Order: sequence, then structure tokens, then C-alpha cells
Amino acid sequence: MYKLYGGRRSGSAMIEAALAEVGAPYELVPVDLGTDEQRGEAYRRVNPTAKIPSLALPSGAIISESAAILITLAERHPEAGLLPPLGSDARAQAIRWLIFVNTEVYPMIEIDDYPMRFTTGERGEAALKFVAQKRARERWLLVEQAIAGSPWLLESGFSIADLAIANVSRWTIGKDWRAANLPKIDAVHQAVLARPKAGSVWTRLFQP
Repeated sequence: MYKLYGGRRSGSAMIEAALAEVGAPYELVPVDLGTDEQRGEAYRRVNPTAKIPSLALPSGAIISESAAILITLAERHPEAGLLPPLGSDARAQAIRWLIFVNTEVYPMIEIDDYPMRFTTGERGEAALKFVAQKRARERWLLVEQAIAGSPWLLESGFSIADLAIANVSRWTIGKDWRAANLPKIDAVHQAVLARPKAGSVWTRLFQP
């Protein structure tokens, strides 16, 4: 059985949705971001980077980094169709944009949420938040342009890249700006919400 360390409205949503898609049994271990539980000694023994999500494999080995976890699940459960066929251009594009979202956009969210970790003083924090949001928006525009399917990233259909896009796009950039500038990304989010398996996770984690 898998064991997922995560929190509501956090980056663990994409992992829990992927676990639902593959139908694998898992245990959810809540980590309270509101109290910075992820930065405590107990969780650091699971993941020294003090970030969620982390996934304990059935063997007990720990995998961190959202993109690595999603690729691992896709490879271990090929019957779920979380990635296009091995060696295909579509698979390469799915992995490309999955990693882009998790390495180029996701870090901007930590900076926006916790500027005090990266600078000092109110003016410095405000300036850093402004830059983080600006860069996040610029990078989301690139993802918007790359969406080739309707509604999914790939013309071939749903993939784990869509889970990352739907999850990470909920933060930092502003609801009104997202609605005005990222209609394809919002369509990806709505399509994930409509999936029978992943959608049930999304409803539980993101709806009021």
C-alpha cells in the first residue's frame, strides 16, 4: 500500500488524484501546512526538504518531488493510461510540461506565500511577491500556448501533466487574471473536476 503525506489545497492533490486514477490503495497522512508541520522534526525524517507531497512506496522507500511521484505512478500502473506510450512524442511533451510546471512555476508559489524565507523587511517581501507573481503569470502564458488538446494538454488526451496544470494553477496568479488570460488552463481544471475518479478528489480537496 502507498502512503501519501499531504495537505488540503496543497500540491499533494495531484498525487492523490493520480492514486485515485490508478485505483491503488493508499493511506493519507495529513500534514498541516497552517502550523508548518512540514518543517517539524517528525516530517523532516520523511522528507528532509520539509516539503509536501511525499509518497512512501509499498516497499517503504520514500519518493518526493511531485513530478517524480507522478511519473513513478504512471510507470508502475501503465494500465491507467497516465502517460502516452513509451517512446512517443506525446509522452515526451507530457513529461516536458509536467516538469516545466513543477520546476518553473511551482517555486514561484513558495516565494509568493513565504517571501520572508528569501528576503528581509516589508519592502523586500512586497517586491519579491510582485516579481514572483509576474514570473508565474509569464510562465503560465507559455503553458496556455502549449495546450494542444481540447480540453487536455495533449491532443491524444488526459495525462499526469493535466493534473499538475490543474493543481498548481489554483494559486498565486489571481482568479480574475487567470480567467481572463488562461481559458485553456481553466478548461483543463474543469475537465479534471469532471473525471469520475480524480474529480472526487478535487471536489473534496478544493471545494469549500
